[in-house]
Amino acid sequence: MEIYDVVIVGAGPIGLATAIGLRKRGIENVQVIDQTRTFRHVGHGLDILPNGLKALKCLDSNAYEEVRKTSVRFFNPQQPNDEETVKTTQEQKPSKISPSWVYKNFQGQLIRSIPLGFDDWFKDYGEGRVSIPWYDLQTTLRHLLPQERVQANHRCINVVDEPENRCVRIDCVSDTSIEANPYAHWTNEHKHNDTQFESSNILPQQLETKSLRAKLIVAADGINSTIRRVLYKDSPYCDFAQPEYSGFTAISCMEIVDIPSELGTELQDKFFQESSIVTLSNDQIFSDQPWIEKPRLMLFRKRSGEIGYIITLALPLDSLQGKSGSSLIDLAVQELEKADFPHTLKQLVRISPPANMQQRPYYIHRATISDFIQIKSKTDINTEDYPVKFQPSWSSGRVVLVGDAAHGMPPFTAQGANQGLEDALAIATIIANIALENNWDDLQAIATAFEKYERLRRPFVTYVQKATLTGFPHSSNENLQEYHQRVHCRHFDQVVEALL
Repeated sequence: MEIYDVVIVGAGPIGLATAIGLRKRGIENVQVIDQTRTFRHVGHGLDILPNGLKALKCLDSNAYEEVRKTSVRFFNPQQPNDEETVKTTQEQKPSKISPSWVYKNFQGQLIRSIPLGFDDWFKDYGEGRVSIPWYDLQTTLRHLLPQERVQANHRCINVVDEPENRCVRIDCVSDTSIEANPYAHWTNEHKHNDTQFESSNILPQQLETKSLRAKLIVAADGINSTIRRVLYKDSPYCDFAQPEYSGFTAISCMEIVDIPSELGTELQDKFFQESSIVTLSNDQIFSDQPWIEKPRLMLFRKRSGEIGYIITLALPLDSLQGKSGSSLIDLAVQELEKADFPHTLKQLVRISPPANMQQRPYYIHRATISDFIQIKSKTDINTEDYPVKFQPSWSSGRVVLVGDAAHGMPPFTAQGANQGLEDALAIATIIANIALENNWDDLQAIATAFEKYERLRRPFVTYVQKATLTGFPHSSNENLQEYHQRVHCRHFDQVVEALL
């Protein structure tokens, strides 16, 4: 009976980065599994920001260099499907395009401009930023592992502790279908249903069950994590087994081909100008309303000339039910009218091809269920400010959650993947120390190690989620700079030291 040291569930960038970090630290008996049938061109683009790159460099300097090279070498011409994909397209266009993320008001006046170049960020934060398509990042990291250490077509359905074997067992099935994920993708019509295949002791006869055993399991299987559902199902945390709607959604049309010339000219002269992408919001109204709750329209122009947009809105989830095509256009226009958007932008939405309309409600696993207790100090994040007792734990026995499985969030601050890379560094460090002390069979030592990971990570993730859901960094340039300093200027050797 083979028992791995570590099985990582989820072969996305975070799971793969964790595996690379473990092997770098001498733990080679690692297996990564993923439910996907094959590794395909899926996913959006990602911004790897200074904190994520610093964490990756600490995990494995070779992985850091390969990701940097990949971000320069690859350009993904596919249609963008997320805000971060549009940013990827923006940076990799010819140099005549503005290398900045531009925010304007309805009059076309500049509100702020955030540089996107690697060197600009490096100068300010001691590390740069890169944009990279999700699949290219996954492929780059996957190729840094032995091929046999990453297995597709393994859908996890159950996790069972086996104390007699001093391990935990993962039951998987191989299936030619792809399980729907209602929490992380653009859809033409939102269907808020449970997953198609719930964990159960009764399996369809046509599916073959395969079991893997490991001393430790790292769950990096995303915001719709099967491992999370299994761990919380019969526990006090059962209410937190599935993601919670964040209160925000996006409505998009990725391609409008036939735009009247007069409308196209006005969009160019007033909003685009020298940029290929611009975020528009009304800075004249809602003065007592948080920035994040104001409707925002991100306007972009693709290399082929087509124009598209993504509108971010604070909406109740039930207002989206059954909306697609023309009804989604009507909802978007209605919300733009409430926020006094100019006629030009409402006209653009009205002429959107109904077949191209999509919606994406954003979900979250809150790091702090008590709903973001105010941090006492502006310079320090003290774990004593956060009640841990009633939080859903990120670990149970030999199993630990990382990345979106622990604390998935909307993409507004582009920190989902970056916080996941910080988790990967923390967990690789923790597990390497377990191996060094030969504590594989000491359940108390394992629990203490995972608690240390959680105590370190939970307060900071809470801070990032607060920034994501309230938009407080955007309330002033001073707040934005303070946020960047707190997130990007940390020294990760100190993070590693705190875990030992």
